[in-house]
Amino acid sequence: MTFDAAIRSAPRQLAAVTLPVVGMLLVSVASATAQDVRNTPANAGNACAGDNGGITLSPGFCATVFADNVGHARHMVVAPNGVVYVNTWSGRYYANTDNAKAPDGGFLLALQDTTGSGRADKVVRFGPGVESGNAGGTGIALYNGALFAETNDRIVRYALPPRVITPTSPPDVVVSGLPLTGDHPMHPFKIDAQGGLFVDLGSATNACQHQNRIPNSPGIQPCTELETRAGIWRYDANRTGQQFSPAERFVTGLRNGEGVAFDSEGRIFATQHGRDQLRENWPALFTAEQGENEPAEELVQLERGADFGWPYCYFDLSQQKRVLAPEYGGDGKAIGPCADKRAPVAAFPAHWAPNDLALYQAQQFPAPYRGGAFIAFHGSWNRAPAPQGGYNVVFQPLADGRPSGNYVVFADGFAGASKEPGRAAHRPSGLAVGPDGALYVSDDQRGRIWRIMFRGGTAVTAIAPAPAPAAGGNASTATAGPPEGLHPDAGALAALPTPPGATPSDVALGQNIYAGGTCAGCHGSDAKGTPLGPDLTSSKWLWGDGSVQSIAKVITEGVPNPKEFRSPMPPMGGAQLSPSEVSAVADYIWALSHRSGKAR
Repeated sequence: MTFDAAIRSAPRQLAAVTLPVVGMLLVSVASATAQDVRNTPANAGNACAGDNGGITLSPGFCATVFADNVGHARHMVVAPNGVVYVNTWSGRYYANTDNAKAPDGGFLLALQDTTGSGRADKVVRFGPGVESGNAGGTGIALYNGALFAETNDRIVRYALPPRVITPTSPPDVVVSGLPLTGDHPMHPFKIDAQGGLFVDLGSATNACQHQNRIPNSPGIQPCTELETRAGIWRYDANRTGQQFSPAERFVTGLRNGEGVAFDSEGRIFATQHGRDQLRENWPALFTAEQGENEPAEELVQLERGADFGWPYCYFDLSQQKRVLAPEYGGDGKAIGPCADKRAPVAAFPAHWAPNDLALYQAQQFPAPYRGGAFIAFHGSWNRAPAPQGGYNVVFQPLADGRPSGNYVVFADGFAGASKEPGRAAHRPSGLAVGPDGALYVSDDQRGRIWRIMFRGGTAVTAIAPAPAPAAGGNASTATAGPPEGLHPDAGALAALPTPPGATPSDVALGQNIYAGGTCAGCHGSDAKGTPLGPDLTSSKWLWGDGSVQSIAKVITEGVPNPKEFRSPMPPMGGAQLSPSEVSAVADYIWALSHRSGKAR
């Protein structure tokens, strides 16, 4: 199988139905207490939900909802006794979602199925919580009888005494001082058999521009950010009191490598989030289609000193090679110094956002799945106005560290009816394999965790994709609707007021520009906000006084330094709008904020 063939696969972008599931008892404690451990029965999880917890799976597989509503569940690890440990996060990324409030208790969870139902009947929270100024984290791992977890700017180590599932003493600090600023403040990590602690430090910016995410802003030369960000750092899990510094950098040029995993030969693999906003920031060089479909997301192999090119280069999926970034003189075709940068092992569609990686080395799944890579794709926002993608788990077959076939979508339907960051029902974020071979998938939107097993009765000789999710509303969050779906703004114009000096036609034009441009990618198609952009229908203004004139000024100038959100807004959202079109969009946003008598 050639590399060219290995990266070609047609993505599906269909909606799915998520059905209600049986509730579960949550036992919450603010501090860790000793718990007797009962080994998980050998036949645990024999019963799968008829609807697989609202997702579709490759033939022969089924799923239970192992836990639900546990907070923003990020990465997981499963102990030899079957206890699932989860790190949850409520950093500023979630500050403006409806379900932002963190559950009471600590951000770390221990989940145990003591009945063999495939669902956790024991859920214990431990570690620091919101009251201590903590925001949780992403990274979590088990090594040498201890639990390691990311918390704010550090990685800590909890001793796990025998016969308990939660720690009984405070943690030791293994590494501190990890950077928390910029676009990627999380610190996912994995630990190898020798205690090598590999930490992802994502980039602080999109492309190391002088003005982050602002059109036509050139890249900083050289990109000094690479000294402390955009790479994998290696520490020693056997030591405490280590301090972050540039000296421990293991690889560079990796914009955001959230998923890290080791294969049976000791090779280290990671995922790579490709950069955003080619079209929005460089409209003279890239078409809308190129902005939607480039650059690729990546699976890479890590070796000390490797350079994967960010911010100077990105991997162009259609050309299957690294090309020079426009911030550094590229035009989408020039290669220049990128010829010497490390190529990916495999590549995937743009803006799907790979958040975790698991290399399957258990025996429960059929032989074609053993040794391959499962990748959790969190879902996109930067494909607007085209349909968003991702919100799934794919399987990439591997042999001797290289692709041995095309990837397939292994699990789908997580998003439900809306593939948008702020409206998706669920967003895959973490993966873990249990001692019995079960694959766990976490969701950081509403805190659901699935447990997937193979239950097929016949021999499987090849991998196969999951069936397409059923179209229609998401039963967990919406009532049934017509087969063509419900547009969130259907009929809204009749209820929208008209700003002074404008006409209903101006408001209608603004609505069409909003829906067909880049605005919905950050603010949502319903304009009620996402983790990337504020609610435009609420009673709060972050900039200006709420007049049409002040709204138009913000649209025209952009927001280079946000007050409450992690990413800047480029002028006109990165679109090319005439003054009359800017005015129409301002009229529409004003009308949204004054609907039903709202005063702002």
